[in-house]
Amino acid sequence: MRHEPHHSPRDLRCGSCLTASYGELQPAIGIHLLDFDLFQDLAHQDQALWCFEMRDAARPTVTLGQELQLNLIELRKADRLQQTAGALGAWITLFEHWQEEDTMAQIVDPPVRAALDKRKTLSADAEARRPAFVRERALRDERSLLKDAWEEGREEGLEAGREEGRAALRLTAINLIRGTDLSDAAIAAITGLGVDELAALRR
Repeated sequence: MRHEPHHSPRDLRCGSCLTASYGELQPAIGIHLLDFDLFQDLAHQDQALWCFEMRDAARPTVTLGQELQLNLIELRKADRLQQTAGALGAWITLFEHWQEEDTMAQIVDPPVRAALDKRKTLSADAEARRPAFVRERALRDERSLLKDAWEEGREEGLEAGREEGRAALRLTAINLIRGTDLSDAAIAAITGLGVDELAALRR
């Protein structure tokens, strides 16, 4: 690629792809993983990995070669064809079968194993954070409802305010019963209601 002196760096669409001297392009490679078959013609059913390079419209023989590439991987088709081995094959297997423990146990590629272990860690952390998040949200809702009930209770009497507060707790418990898989013991710890009362609410 020839550098024209009268062009400033900001005139270049892909300034980050150029060397310091603007004399040649640095490789810029895009990789897209597709969870569907993009090329569905019968003649294309034996290929799942595609590499596209840019060429000039007026002179198709002039190309940028490997400097600019767009790589597409049709994951489902690649998994069906089983033509890719090594690290790439392991990545395809991970993307398509990550929920299958037996299949994942057969992967030995270190980077793919590391990604699989990281996914498990993140998943476990998310599951561990979920009850705490639900409890925090329930307590926040409870405080808001209790405050509203207390404000009304100051006008209508302390006993009425307490009853509305109790009703707010029952409403929180009902929402937790319907929207989560928490046990009665966990909901009781969040709301302060008795287990027997929660059993009655489930009915």
